[in-house]
Amino acid sequence: MRRRSLTPSTVQRLSICMDTKKPTGLGKRHIQAAMAFMCFALAYSMRVNLSVAIVAMTEPLDKDLMVLDWDSSEQGLILSSFNCGYIILNIPGGHLSRVLGPKYLMFGAIMVSSVMTLLVPYIALNFNWIVFCSSRVLIGLSQGFIYPSINTLMSKWAPPEERSKLVSFVYIGSQFGTMVTLFAAGYLAASSWGWPSVFYITGLCGLLWSAIWLYVGVNTPDCHPSISDNERDYIKASLPNSSDISSLMPTPWKQILTSKPVWALAFTHLCQNWGNSVLFNMLPNFINHILGFGIGNDGLIVSLMYLLMCILAGIFSLMTDYCNKRKLLPLTFVRKAWNTLAHWGTALFMVLLTFTASSNVATIALLTIITSLNAATYLGFLSNHIDLSPNFAGLLMGITNGLSNISSFSGPVVTGFIVNDETNRGEWMIAFYISAATYFLGNSVFLLFGSAEIQSWNDPIVQEEKSTKVTRYSEHVTSTT
Repeated sequence: MRRRSLTPSTVQRLSICMDTKKPTGLGKRHIQAAMAFMCFALAYSMRVNLSVAIVAMTEPLDKDLMVLDWDSSEQGLILSSFNCGYIILNIPGGHLSRVLGPKYLMFGAIMVSSVMTLLVPYIALNFNWIVFCSSRVLIGLSQGFIYPSINTLMSKWAPPEERSKLVSFVYIGSQFGTMVTLFAAGYLAASSWGWPSVFYITGLCGLLWSAIWLYVGVNTPDCHPSISDNERDYIKASLPNSSDISSLMPTPWKQILTSKPVWALAFTHLCQNWGNSVLFNMLPNFINHILGFGIGNDGLIVSLMYLLMCILAGIFSLMTDYCNKRKLLPLTFVRKAWNTLAHWGTALFMVLLTFTASSNVATIALLTIITSLNAATYLGFLSNHIDLSPNFAGLLMGITNGLSNISSFSGPVVTGFIVNDETNRGEWMIAFYISAATYFLGNSVFLLFGSAEIQSWNDPIVQEEKSTKVTRYSEHVTSTT
């Protein structure tokens, strides 16, 4: 196995690391992680609020509000319209977050999402479903910056020793936002305030976060005005593969687009998003129409599922950091093991749903396991982008997340066409079988071709210098012979 030579900046960081102790207590890196957590939570609250509210919007729960005449196929298109916009700006977002920094991209994404969310009730009640879809596309467009920007942020703020805890904590914000929104949205929609309150509250929370983020958000430790020298040196010294000049590096497009681990990661992400899109968008309808729970109760049930997922994510991340700190297992093995638990475990329990038709309790138990097992993906493929290339982690996330949202769009659409009768359990099971197959296939590819090794193109400047030296040496040999 060929060893990579250390660059001068890496040697300097390692020498600093020998003299730098890990800072104790709450640091600036934890504040950045907490704000990124809330960014994800609010982004997902504005993404999934419609999946609960649409039940109240299309059923006569409130005599004072107009019932919207959207059939199941139109509802599938409406729920998928977010992803039509979301898919477009992920790759540009990954590039811009590296060049410009993630702070203002995250601010703009949440600000635009919040304003458009506040306008949802007015648009729904005064325009047709096609115009409503357009408004959701705009929300999706704005949120296309979020995943790659946060990945770029964490590549600069999360030391490897704490990476599993910090990154999984940040990513679990998406499930926390989903959990709280599904819990509250059901009761809000069934209350005297009606379903418009779901959108007003989530939109206002987004505006509040945007104001706070402008004050506390910082792109890198070097840019922070009040970080301690000890914490800054600790973070920088522990990230030898994350360059201070990554924003100036040329993008190694050819190497990235011909990398087997990157394509394995992208395919796994694609399959994950198909299954998740069905769970996120269609699960409240399944619980409401198949299991017979009311709109308030189905939000409570789904939110409890995501609560367990949040708890498991915390436990899994502690286990992973323990293994990594003591080097008990290779990082590639750890990533693949967690991803296998998440994807193959979910596929198995989706198939087992077939045998629980006579018991609502057993169905809810299996759905809870299916949802909670997804916590392992945060230690699996979702953390793999930073493993492969800290300098281009945001761009990698933009590529894989952008491509994967092809399935985020098509998943609910296909499910909407399959489930013509929302009270027909057999039609729902076909949709779940398809999701199980995609989970199984995605993880199979990740096991065969995935890797957690730093890629050689992570530092294209060093690679260019090496290439130049080889060329000069070849020219010298040719001239002397």
